[in-house]
Formats: sequence, C-alpha cells, structure tokens
Amino acid sequence: MSREVRVRFAPSPTGPLHIGGVRTALYNYLFAKKMGGKFLLRIEDTDQGRFVPGAEGYIQESLEWLGIAPEESPWNPGSVGPYRQSERKEMYKQYALDLIEKGHAYYAFDTAEELEAMRERLTAARVVQPQYNGITRTQMKNSLTLPTEEVKARLESGEPYVIRVKIPLKEDVRLNDLIRGWVMVHSSTLDDKVLMKSDGMPTYHLANIVDDHLMGITHVIRGEEWLPSAPLHVLLYQFFGWEDTMPQFAHLPLLLKPDGNGKLSKRDGDKLGFPVFPLNWTDPFSGEKSPGFREQGYLPDAFLNFLAFLGWNPGDDREIFSLEELVEAFSVDRIGKSGTKFDIAKARWYNEQYLRSKPNSELVEFLTASAQLEDVEIPLEKAFAIVALVRDRVTFTGELWKESRFVMVAPTEFDQDVAAKKWNSDAVKVLTSYAEALDGFSETFDAISAKSLLESTAEAEGIKLGKVMQAVRLAVTGLGGGPDLMEVFAILGPAEVAKRVRFALETLKKID
Repeated sequence: MSREVRVRFAPSPTGPLHIGGVRTALYNYLFAKKMGGKFLLRIEDTDQGRFVPGAEGYIQESLEWLGIAPEESPWNPGSVGPYRQSERKEMYKQYALDLIEKGHAYYAFDTAEELEAMRERLTAARVVQPQYNGITRTQMKNSLTLPTEEVKARLESGEPYVIRVKIPLKEDVRLNDLIRGWVMVHSSTLDDKVLMKSDGMPTYHLANIVDDHLMGITHVIRGEEWLPSAPLHVLLYQFFGWEDTMPQFAHLPLLLKPDGNGKLSKRDGDKLGFPVFPLNWTDPFSGEKSPGFREQGYLPDAFLNFLAFLGWNPGDDREIFSLEELVEAFSVDRIGKSGTKFDIAKARWYNEQYLRSKPNSELVEFLTASAQLEDVEIPLEKAFAIVALVRDRVTFTGELWKESRFVMVAPTEFDQDVAAKKWNSDAVKVLTSYAEALDGFSETFDAISAKSLLESTAEAEGIKLGKVMQAVRLAVTGLGGGPDLMEVFAILGPAEVAKRVRFALETLKKID
C-alpha cells in the first residue's frame, strides 16, 4: 500500500468500555505501529439519546492506563478533526443530499404508525424478516412514490423525514475481509437503512463511511457484529465514488463466555466473579458500581498480553510479550475466524507472571501504597524485606499487603480453628521459654539464628519442634499459614517476636 496506514477505534460514549472494545483498540494500535502508521480515536456520539456522562473520559483513561493512547483524538486533535461526530453534524447532510442527487438515496416521510402497519402486513403475509427494502418501499410514503411537487412541499413545510439509502434490487455485493476472506451478499437481503435521522443526525452507516473517507482511514478493524453491515458500507463507498480509497476490512471474532456459549457480557462477569471493564465504573444514573481490572490489581502490560491472545496467536509457543514485542509479532492474518472463550484463570496467570518478574523496587511501591491506605508507614528497608518474603505468593498487587499485613500490624485475634487443634500445653511451654530466651538475645537475629534458638528451646523442654510449629506461627502472626516463618522473625526482630508471643500466651486459652 502506497498510502500511510491509518486506523481508527470508534467507540460510542454510551457506558463503560467493554474489554471486547479494548481488544479492538489494541489490535488497531498493534497494526498501526507494525505498519508504521497512525492510530486514531473517534467518538461516535450521533445517538445523543444514549449518551452517558463520563463515558468519554472513561475511554480516554482506559487507553492511557494501558499505554495505547491514539496519536489523534478529541483530546489530542490532528488535522482531520473534529473527532467527535456530534461536532461534525453539519457536514453529513451534504453527503446524504449528494446521494439523493445521484439517485442512491431518497426522502422517506413514513410515520412510526405507518412503519408498524407495514411490518404487521408483512408478518401476516409470513415474511420471515419484515423490512423496508426494494419491494416494500414502493408501497410507502417517500420521494420515490410521491410526486416531485408534493415532496418539495413536504420538505418546505418542515414535515419530519428521514433519508434512506436506495439498495439495488439485484446485485452481488463482495468484499475481501482480511480475516474471513471473500464475503458475498445479494442485495435482495439488504434493507434501505436510514442514513439521516429526523433530528438531522446521521446514523452510524453514513457517518462512519464519511468520516473514514475524510480521515484517510486505510483499514477498518472492528468487531464481528459489524460484518452484516459491511455490504451496505461497500455500496456506500461505491455510491460516493470512493472505491479507489475504500479501506480494507477486518472483522474480529467475538469474545465468548467461559463456556463458549454466547457473547461475553457484564452479567457473565457478575455471575462468575470477574470484571469485564478495564477500570471501575459507577453508573451516573443508577449508581450501580462495576469492578475494573485495574482496581483488582491487574497490571496493564499483563492485561494487554492476555487480551492480545484472545483471538490472535504468534504462530509459535511464546506467551509472554511486551507491548513492543506484540507490535513486532502482530499480523492480521494470524487472527482467527471463530470466537474465543474468555478464560479468567489465564488472565490471572498472566498477571502472576508479570508481577513476579518485576524488580523489588516496583513491588515496594505497590506494597507501601496499599499500606498507606490503612495509615501504615513501612520503613524502606523493611518494605524490601517484606517484598522478598511474599513476592512468590501473590497474583495481584494488592495481595502484597494482604499477604504481609501481619508483619506491620500485630495480631489481636487468632485463627480459632488452628488454636483448637494446635494450641496446647506443649506449645505454651515452648513459647514461654522462647520468649524468655529472646529477651536476652544479643547476637545477630536472622532466619538461621531465630530457628536455631527455637530448636534449642524446644529440645530443652523435651518437645519435638514439629509438634508445636503451627502454634508458634499462630502466636506471632495470628494465622495458620503463610510465608517462611523464620524470615518473618528476622524482619520483626527478637523484641517484637517476644512481645507477640506473650500477648498470645495471655490471650489464647490453654487447650490440652
């Protein structure tokens, strides 16, 4: 291709950005970067009745969090703006009128009641899919059936109307989809879609064709749900005389429910306990809150790596890719045709791999940020020690603090199930002696010396350490399990360990 590659992501601000939309944005971004082109974002807000406050900002924040911000957008405009369709309203009508002039569109004055009556007639006649098409339009109230003077009078009087495309009666419409190959549809199966609504706003079908042409879009990479509309869009390019610059189409496979039975929805995420939006979202009308991947502790690079593999594969057995590596490896011809099951376990696996590969310095930032939410300040040296202790036990950033909170906040309650089974007279004997031994301990206190002292204490009491080890953990951490206990002791220091042991001895009842 001699032209610069230009692709666009064109969401509607009707709510939070679904992860299917995020994947579409990602594939557009990867393709543009691979081809040395530009990635644009256009807000398709022609349906003002469905506009949701905050949705546009949510889209912007989501893409910025993921590091796939477009080069041109409403908040970073280039030379082909505006980038909101509502701000381009005036230009669309001239194109609709141009189609009328060329005989490819017409005015339709049918009322809602007349349209419903038409559908009822067709249904009664056993028409499987009632629609306003090349046959039914001859029986309706439009500029193809009304006298020219009457049409003019209706327009001058301000009577409401829409502009519909005039689909040819007998024509094969073909397009070569980059993912699905050749697609052919006979025009008799298409209806005369509305191009311009009665409020003067264009429909998606007109606006996206005009905008893609004016913005120099070379490739349209979008969801499979738009494939049925693609033949109409091809016809519109032909009607306008823009065949030579018509973009190539690629329709992405659906994201499916985990069981593969149908398209993934918010309801599925709610039911199965995982997010379907990149960020937290609060509905401005109902107040309903929906969780986001970011707030649940997913790292943006891990999330992108996971999304990239939902429908695409590199052709080898590699699974871990940086964004730059994804750009290098990406190709449209390796996107599958069939839908892809959404596997939240795989998303967690990716996050775990990325989190564990990060340097301790980054994990310290996550840890201290979480601790500060509880007004707990962790000294830097201790924070590094804690991260080294728990980094291989976590999947999400928030778990760094959750798994180590007991280090900074001494327990005031104890796992009663463990206490019932393991807290006994032997445990009390060993812990009482161990606390006394810690009081006079003046050597270097590390994991080795902490264990050595505990072993000698148990031996002096004639008790095998293994019999009381879980009780020792319970006394110091309040829990029945966790990271290496002697490493915990080394972080706490002898005085703090002794203090916690004595509190447990006072608090827990002796159970024989």
